[in-house]
Amino acid sequence: MISTRTPVLAAADLDRLTATMELIRAHDTHSVLAGAVPSLDTEQRAAVTRHATLDHAALLIFPETLAGLADELARHGIEVGTMTPSVVVRERLSSRYSVPVAELNVGILRAPVSDRNGWPCELEIFVMVTPPELAHIAEDERRHERENHVALAVRRPDPVLLRGLRTMISGVMRPDGGGYNGYENSTVLYFRDAHCSDPAFRRLELVSAGRFPQLQATHQRESCAGTELLRLLTGAWATQAIATAAELHLLDHLASVHDLPALAAATGTEPQSLARLLRYLASLGVVHLSGDRHGLTDLGELLRSDLAGSMRPLALMYGGPFYRSFAELTESVRSGQESYAKAFGAHHFAHMATDPALAELFHGSMAASNAMFTGVTKVVDFSGARTVVDVAGGNGELLSRVLHAHPALHGVLLDLPNALAAARPRLADLADRVTLVPGDFTREVPDAGDIYLLSRVLHDWDDDQCRTILATCARNMPAHAELLVIERLLPETGDPGSLAIPWDIHMLCNTGGRERTESDYRALLAETGFELVETHSLPLDAHVMRARRR
Repeated sequence: MISTRTPVLAAADLDRLTATMELIRAHDTHSVLAGAVPSLDTEQRAAVTRHATLDHAALLIFPETLAGLADELARHGIEVGTMTPSVVVRERLSSRYSVPVAELNVGILRAPVSDRNGWPCELEIFVMVTPPELAHIAEDERRHERENHVALAVRRPDPVLLRGLRTMISGVMRPDGGGYNGYENSTVLYFRDAHCSDPAFRRLELVSAGRFPQLQATHQRESCAGTELLRLLTGAWATQAIATAAELHLLDHLASVHDLPALAAATGTEPQSLARLLRYLASLGVVHLSGDRHGLTDLGELLRSDLAGSMRPLALMYGGPFYRSFAELTESVRSGQESYAKAFGAHHFAHMATDPALAELFHGSMAASNAMFTGVTKVVDFSGARTVVDVAGGNGELLSRVLHAHPALHGVLLDLPNALAAARPRLADLADRVTLVPGDFTREVPDAGDIYLLSRVLHDWDDDQCRTILATCARNMPAHAELLVIERLLPETGDPGSLAIPWDIHMLCNTGGRERTESDYRALLAETGFELVETHSLPLDAHVMRARRR
């Protein structure tokens, strides 16, 4: 007998339901994590699965009525329970399509289904009753599948655990909303990766029993693309706030002065304006507030002028000359030329050579990044050398560290006269073991070294000038000598968090140079007669590349 029942569901929704059920049957927690968060390694995935398991896969369907829906689903082998109201998805649809929440009828149905290992899971079906006037929503949602997701249930409703899982996943997937469903006493956090190769895993949900309002608020805030963009756009404000604190010696005063009136008096500032600056610095993690008292964080300590390795000169440099040059970035991108010369009328190094105070600040800012040198003597063997030549070594910080670690070594520092003037006091305790040589490293370098240091030099120059510098080294170095090149390396692939990426733009603006990949340096070295032997990582995303003459 031919059925005369009018189908409640469109054929497209039935096909989508079937596909979602098959998705669950083909996977388990491990494979879902591998698909949705492929950057997690096996050990990390195992750690997640100790705390969360595959709970369900979900989709949104669009019947015109709820009457007969359960029966029709049953005829297709989908046995659902009682419908519960949807809160989160209903509000998302309301916001997305500018339809009042009261005009949307959205519920949740669940049907049991097992994963590939036979463990019980669910098919979660969001049901939006769709009269003709809302058909455009159904059409758009079927096309984009914005509410489809796979879900992991967190076993224990622990706020610390949930926060840790959220942080891990949001490092690689973008927060995509969520909320609290009071009908079920559950918190849901959605994540999305629009570039995931498998559309089935582009959206992931963490669901936990209980309510976590603070965590939920953070997740919602980070889910707004506009909020993230605004935070990026205000980066210049952060630079200036930190530079202002450095200029006022605010961080020095905070080491001993903690109340606002005394701080304002010590810094010569208007109290309420200073309070606003302190609040912003606290949001940046530079200071902390406890009631009406202010103190330094670990970040703030780095900006104190009275501590060795202070980053205060760097803050003043980035908030001063480099801030002005970055304002001309557009011109640099258009022309391929440094913007520093446009802002100041002369190339970076030529301009600083005419201004002793600025040159001193620059050398101080370079010293603020000297933490990268701490690993050089640990990963490089200097025991077979007698003389180390530091080419364009600035204030001699790296050479000093090498000589202190190896008392039998003699050092030679080659640089321009103004740089040597800054190096002389830094190397005073090593005067009997150091020779200061004024000179131009593009023309000649000393010829009696066993190891040559070329630290943070090549990134200041374009490829042609780098070839000139390296060729000069190759021509003057003894055949047995080795060359150590210390630079930040652009990632060959991935790793958007590498410090070399923003520093590459910094070099474009301020020197006309660039950061490079290891492959780039390998090629430059090969073109000028060197062979890259090995590379070791150093602090602050730096690397030391050891090369020898071919």
